[in-house]
Amino acid sequence: MTIRESLENWEEEHLSPYASLSKNSRGRDREEEECDIRPAYQRDRDRILHSKAFRRLNNKTQVFLSPKGDHYRTRLTHTLEVSQIARTISKALRLNEDLTEAIALGHDLGHTPFGHCGESVLNEICKDGFKHNEQSVRIVEKIEKSGKGLNLTKEVRDGILNHQISSMPSTLEGMVVRLSDKIAYVNHDIDDAIRARVISEDDIPKEYKEILGNNFKQRLDTMIHSIIINSQDKNGIFIPKDVEWAISNLRKFMFENVYTNPIAKIEEPKAVNMLHKLFEFYLENEGSMPEHFEKHVLRGIDNRERIVCDYIAGMTDQYAISKFEDLFVPKSWNL
Repeated sequence: MTIRESLENWEEEHLSPYASLSKNSRGRDREEEECDIRPAYQRDRDRILHSKAFRRLNNKTQVFLSPKGDHYRTRLTHTLEVSQIARTISKALRLNEDLTEAIALGHDLGHTPFGHCGESVLNEICKDGFKHNEQSVRIVEKIEKSGKGLNLTKEVRDGILNHQISSMPSTLEGMVVRLSDKIAYVNHDIDDAIRARVISEDDIPKEYKEILGNNFKQRLDTMIHSIIINSQDKNGIFIPKDVEWAISNLRKFMFENVYTNPIAKIEEPKAVNMLHKLFEFYLENEGSMPEHFEKHVLRGIDNRERIVCDYIAGMTDQYAISKFEDLFVPKSWNL
């Protein structure tokens, strides 16, 4: 018996009857020989962790564009916080931690430079629209490894695609990540906004604090505990109505006071203009993108507009700024 088979047997004996077992995965698009050590979802987690798209998250905006300070969240630290919250919930509910972690680490791979501002720009200028969850799946299926993709299991891709509030994953592990994403960004965006002095703790409405708690730690603890307590030994992931109400209204508070706050968004018009200019340039100039992106166009994998979206979406904030400067900012003449 291989180590992988021993681990699969352990899952069958110890995980919840509602957990997704590695041995029961619906598989990959391309058949592969099984690893002798790692079950399928652990293998997927490792592939995402070692991908180029995952590394680039370190230099992509979460809320504040290029903030001055070492302690503001980036898209990578957000992803790690989602993973930590989701694994805590999954472990308590005896779900599959490997599947949970793989979905969590991959859920935002498709995010653009400059956060949701960048996503809005690409959604506006791309003929077929642009959504970061769909782009995350596109990355693991078509873009990584020079177009070969990561060949992840169907369960992981389903969880990545359906982590939005408007969607519902097919596994409990995916449902855990879906809620953990909202828990993470509501809490850490408040923390960052307070650090940036956009809001203060006293600005948060009292009726939400009475349910969730009076500080970052209490609110996070309340949300996580409420899901675990209400979902134990059940074929579903549940959250109490009052906690769900408070989280929903806390999100509205953040949209009104942080996400659309002029102080937090003062640099966004510049980012919008920059991405428009980059899109126009790469669309009109054949051979201007890296070779493997140009090859996608030549092979007819997608039209040029779609491939340009792929290229720009994959940029980090600083890389986008650097390319803009190279293309549109005059340089000093040097003999």
